[in-house]
Amino acid sequence: IVEAIKLGALDYIVKPFEIEEIKITVEKALQFKSLTREVRYLRSEYKYHSIDKLIHGHSRMMEEIIDIISRVSRVDSTVLLRGESGTGKELVARAIHIDGNRRDNPFVVVSGPNLAGDLLETELFGHEKGSFTGAYERRLGKFEIAEGGTVFLDEISEINLPLQAKLLRVLQEREFSRLGSHSVIKTDVRIIAATNKDLEGMIKDGQFREDLYYRLNVVNIYVPPLRERIDDIPMLVEYFIKKYCTSMNKPPATIDPSALKRLEEFNYPGNVRELE
Repeated sequence: IVEAIKLGALDYIVKPFEIEEIKITVEKALQFKSLTREVRYLRSEYKYHSIDKLIHGHSRMMEEIIDIISRVSRVDSTVLLRGESGTGKELVARAIHIDGNRRDNPFVVVSGPNLAGDLLETELFGHEKGSFTGAYERRLGKFEIAEGGTVFLDEISEINLPLQAKLLRVLQEREFSRLGSHSVIKTDVRIIAATNKDLEGMIKDGQFREDLYYRLNVVNIYVPPLRERIDDIPMLVEYFIKKYCTSMNKPPATIDPSALKRLEEFNYPGNVRELE
């Protein structure tokens, strides 16, 4: 018993036992798991406790986005974020999450371009032990990990058609199955998706499901490129300077007006990410 506890066991059961004892032990283990997940989540998210910590800009376009965030965050409608790469779509998704009723639960990011089809399916829905070569243990998917919270599907256009069908089922029925299992798992998550592609054009070309598009496109938010909101550059520059002075233990710094003017004149094909 002592050795088991040292290796991470939470509790032990002495035989013979009563069923009620088993129930209490399992409930304690589930509560411990839930609290551990909550602490891990809060530690990672503590710096994101308000919209103004995430969204930096006072241009008319950004004020409109902040207004939309405040209106959609309190309802569970699916949101589709559109805009070029590097514009801050994930930050907008996080802002919707932390401003809403699910803020105390996980915000989980799934990046389509970084995972091939089969790997992405496992990432989303999990798998059972032995469901494929190399599946040495059961793995929970993002939809289980994010229970009660938000799943952010980055670059939704990169998901293949078979997986799009499974994702559609999650949106419609609020249920899924792990890879290698016939058991149905109910899920309660909010889905926010993002893309920098022309989904309408992909539908015409047969590369994206039209029914999935309409399920995702309940609330549409366009995140503008930096060249369309030059007025935000001074605030963003100030934020990035402060951020890196703090992380590098440097004294507070300022930027020369002529340097700021040069930054305001640039086109930024990489958007805010390039400015940073």
